[in-house]
Amino acid sequence: MKPKLAQWKELLAARHQKENDEEKEEEKPDGRPVTDVPYADVWREYGAKPYWFDGDYCLIRETVYPLDYQHGRYRLGALYEVHERWQEAPFSHPLSCRGFAVRDLFFFDTETMGLSSGAGNIMFLLGHARVLGDRIVVRQHVLPHPGAEAALYQSFLSDVDYTTLVTYNGKAFDWPRLKTRHALVRNMVPKLPAFGHFDLYHAARRLWKDKLDSLRLSEVERHILHVERGDDVPGFLAPMMYKEFLQTPHPDRLMPVLRHNERDVLSLIALYIHLSVQLLEADRLADPKELLAAARWFEAIGETAAARGVYEEASGKGAKEAQAAKWQLSLLYRKEKRYEEAALLWRDLLIHGNGYWKAKAGLELAKVYEHYFRDAAEAHRYAVMAYEAWRSLARMSRQHREKEEAEWRRRLARLERKKNG
Repeated sequence: MKPKLAQWKELLAARHQKENDEEKEEEKPDGRPVTDVPYADVWREYGAKPYWFDGDYCLIRETVYPLDYQHGRYRLGALYEVHERWQEAPFSHPLSCRGFAVRDLFFFDTETMGLSSGAGNIMFLLGHARVLGDRIVVRQHVLPHPGAEAALYQSFLSDVDYTTLVTYNGKAFDWPRLKTRHALVRNMVPKLPAFGHFDLYHAARRLWKDKLDSLRLSEVERHILHVERGDDVPGFLAPMMYKEFLQTPHPDRLMPVLRHNERDVLSLIALYIHLSVQLLEADRLADPKELLAAARWFEAIGETAAARGVYEEASGKGAKEAQAAKWQLSLLYRKEKRYEEAALLWRDLLIHGNGYWKAKAGLELAKVYEHYFRDAAEAHRYAVMAYEAWRSLARMSRQHREKEEAEWRRRLARLERKKNG
């Protein structure tokens, strides 16, 4: 019996030591065991642990994905490929990650209690994803109750570099609300860093505002990224589900929202990959609308060479966008004093375009023949053609445009005198 009793004592001592070790893993800074995290064991099963700060806590949940994880039409590891291509791109762009490492990019999305920036609309979930070596890590900072914001922002700001955030409408939504909430605890947590990041909403609007009826992330996912959410909860239900969680703080009440947010940040990675491919291969886009939109974006940021190449490609498409592309390309040529090439495009629009393009192209031909080619007769001929197209449009619109009419008549009279003088 004595040997057996000694063996049992050893087993009990080992078990007691193990329990002590597990308890110490989740202690508050003052050494007191964690006893006031409701359903802590369930949170642990979902990959979430408490983060203690200033006598309170938030929850941090971490999920890991392999690089070959397929989200819609892209492997998430393709981020490495577009990152390498951006380093060698012959143009600069607001979405370029040149100079950054892949691990520097933080794909960030929030869940809030409301759309306004009022003091009552707290941010209860801050989620972000990073590509770290051979894996994608999604980390979510959860506010367990409204009084724990100091712990929430301490945990988040000690982990994230805001200068390289990738968001969807973060400039107008997430960032202003984050500033509002941070202001309430700013004396207790780190300062907000200087703001600067990639906002994919503005990129989507640039490329697809004429293609999609709605630019909500869910619509971009469905129509562009081919992401199917399945049983995912809609985002507008998140505030209601959080309120229910506050009443009964069981993790199962909030996990659908965490999974929704998790998919959002994965979609940001896939969307950044797709937008990068769209821009890096802009002259090979099949959709004329996307071709024209990409060219206009390049032109707007001063990347004239890139814009010219895409306009040239778009102008060869058999679609109505081809006429707009020819027009934009002609204006680039005019700016570069390549008048002969611009005139070729204007003549094409005058012959093959509708009334709108005939009026615009004819007017430009009248100007270039008067001031550059010094041929008043041709200038007068083109002005007459443009004027007739303009009058036809004015009659159809049933608007009396006395000022424009007077300008056309003065131009025609001046060219008539030059032609005969």
